[in-house]
Amino acid sequence: MDDQRQRAVHSVNIGWRDLPLAARLQDACRLPVTLGHDVRAGALAENTIGAARGSRNTLFVPVGTGVSAAVICDGRLLHADGYVGELGHVVVEPGGRQCACGSRGCLETVASAAAIQEGYAARCGRPIDGSAEVADRVSRGDADARTVWDRAVAALATALATATTMLAPELIVIGGGLAEAGELLLRPLRARLDEALTFQRRPLLVRAALGDRSGCLGAGLSAWEATGRPAVSEEDGVRTS
Repeated sequence: MDDQRQRAVHSVNIGWRDLPLAARLQDACRLPVTLGHDVRAGALAENTIGAARGSRNTLFVPVGTGVSAAVICDGRLLHADGYVGELGHVVVEPGGRQCACGSRGCLETVASAAAIQEGYAARCGRPIDGSAEVADRVSRGDADARTVWDRAVAALATALATATTMLAPELIVIGGGLAEAGELLLRPLRARLDEALTFQRRPLLVRAALGDRSGCLGAGLSAWEATGRPAVSEEDGVRTS
């Protein structure tokens, strides 16, 4: 999503390529429209009114149907023409499962909620009702669920270690549907990430405070900023525009 040009550059799941989405919506509803990436909007909300309030170096990682990230570095939300933050396409298992992006072994193929659901269903030979059921089975001692869960946690820790080495966040905020598992996810993820780091700044790893509202709240904050009003006050000390 290219925020500057207000275009949907590439969406594998929806099939959009270089779509002038903001202009199309503005023509349709006859109101000013500002376009942004849902994950960057979530990061804006968490950094302004949520779990990362006051942090100047934050990595926001929602884990749901897919995996993505938004980066706040030295108080600024990074855009890089819309390409920044594709954590879900860091390769964690070379030569692994085919990803929708065209590569193999991407983080999304192992640690997304969809991958966890599919991985467990493949092991037990029957469909299940989402990753939440896998989490429940982990907490009840199901060995197959634990195997799938541990693989996902290890893959996520590997990707986060890479991101930490490159970006040095002081705080990592885990959001999305998988974060609803709470410490069942966060405790082993913290341990794995700690094991993977040596000299790097060790980030605090927390659960998102705004849940599935973060993207909507961030969209509202972005619209507020588009009118010329800052989304944060001077005393917050963080610029996210």
